[in-house]
Amino acid sequence: MRIGLYPGTFDPVTLGHTDIIKRAMVLVDRLVIGVAINRDKRPLFSLEERVAMVEAECAPILSQTGGEIVVHPFETLLIDCAREVGAQIIVRGLRAVADFEYEFQMVGMNRAMDDSIETVFLMADARRQAIASKLVKEIARLGGDVSRFVTPSVAAALSARF
Repeated sequence: MRIGLYPGTFDPVTLGHTDIIKRAMVLVDRLVIGVAINRDKRPLFSLEERVAMVEAECAPILSQTGGEIVVHPFETLLIDCAREVGAQIIVRGLRAVADFEYEFQMVGMNRAMDDSIETVFLMADARRQAIASKLVKEIARLGGDVSRFVTPSVAAALSARF
């Protein structure tokens, strides 16, 4: 069974994230969505809320793609999480050159720790390249319309926060 790990903070989960999830499902039998606990970030939503959002957003994807999706919170090194869930590949989305520079460094470090786990990059769909959770939160905070960037349920959760 081919297992992939798609890690992120998902604060909140966006249409960019769900696009990568859909496309990653073609590559693996089981996709583990690793919801990161990052002490350097101050998430708007709690870990439990982020896990629930990701699970809700994955339900329609499963009905379209089949396969298996598991949502897994983690606070360890990414490579340790990949080992823990049995992932052979780490899936990462790329939006721009800045993403690539950061991800390039991460791949080097991860491969130094475990060269048996590959990283696969999926380019963001052109319609989704500008979407970033940080920007979506800022738009919502300032009363803007986030409906082009997140699903209605995530938009409602953002609206309830601001």
